[in-house]
Amino acid sequence: MRKALEHIRVLDLSRVLAGPLLAQNLADFGADVIKVERPHHGDESRTFPPYVKDASGAGTGDSAYFMAINRGKRSVTIDISTSRGQELVKALARSADVLIENYKVGDLGRYGLSYDAIREINPRIVYCSITGFGQTGPYRSRPGYDYIFQAMSGLMSITGGLDELPGGGPAKVGLAICDVITGIYASFAVMTALSHRDVTGQGQHIDMSLLDTTIAAISHINMNYLIGGVVPKRMGTGHPSIVPYQMFEAKDGSMVVAVGNDGQFAKLCASLGVPELAHDERFLTNPLRVAHREELVPRLARAFKDNTVSHWVARLAAVGVPCGPLYDIPQVFRDEHVKARGIEVRINHPRVGSVPALANPARLSITPPAYARPAPLLGEHTREVLMTELGLTVEEIDRLYAEGIV
Repeated sequence: MRKALEHIRVLDLSRVLAGPLLAQNLADFGADVIKVERPHHGDESRTFPPYVKDASGAGTGDSAYFMAINRGKRSVTIDISTSRGQELVKALARSADVLIENYKVGDLGRYGLSYDAIREINPRIVYCSITGFGQTGPYRSRPGYDYIFQAMSGLMSITGGLDELPGGGPAKVGLAICDVITGIYASFAVMTALSHRDVTGQGQHIDMSLLDTTIAAISHINMNYLIGGVVPKRMGTGHPSIVPYQMFEAKDGSMVVAVGNDGQFAKLCASLGVPELAHDERFLTNPLRVAHREELVPRLARAFKDNTVSHWVARLAAVGVPCGPLYDIPQVFRDEHVKARGIEVRINHPRVGSVPALANPARLSITPPAYARPAPLLGEHTREVLMTELGLTVEEIDRLYAEGIV
């Protein structure tokens, strides 16, 4: 079966998360992704534990973090601080459709690998730069990690419990969400630029900022402020504009309920054995329920305590009330629906055999994602790429190794 992006070659000069995720998204659909890493060190995420273990239980040095966002790529080690290393990267860029980098603003220019320099040799290239603050603006030279952008985007101001409650206050999301969001937005941006290139023959520079993308992803919350001057506050698991839309404690654990309309609210009340609440004048409509949240939620909470999570989920789902259990990670992968959807896939790994991986969530009917190649070992494909793509001889490659350039 033909892969959707098998005609696309990607030069991935990025590290850690947002850029590698973008490149992996392209690789999943067939793009030939060549990942350029530092000799002996590689992508920093290779050092983030835990590590995959071999059949004997010994650690392999292959981190779960790196494997999560680098499958489907070929790894080439090149020292871009050397003139010969820069020449090799430029040679690879000549035939590339996409170049991805997340160096600090201006850093690649010091090595002759800026967008302007690469455009000179390949005007069709789509060159995607990912930074914390973007290529312009007063903060463009600042370093930054995901945590910084969770704070500066306003995300942490709306995440966490009420200040007056124990444990309340701002909280960060439990993963590097700004990086992930940026990787997803950047995937769309690259495909848009490639579509434009295919029509016009003209490549372009993409400027992706973690701060920009996180602010954009806050979406309607930010629009509520821009249009109505509404400054949101932290509400724990609750929703500022919909009630009930939060977590509740059942007899044996936690679950969430998301009631989006008055009909669902009536069904919820009937299922919980408190039908009178649906007819109470204080709770007849969602705006009224929001206004009388403090009176309504405790009454619903008492009803949920009467039975188990599985009981309530089955009962509410049967009548069309959106709900679900609050899972920990092991429970996620035990869920029958998650299993049926094939979220966990297996990929053969040269050191340990079959290893688990997370499926790409985009399900295309004709050109689905494929996972034939695991995340590469450091420099695993250096000889292969230099020989087949650049035409170097064995002797020339041996000399590059001897000089520490690759």
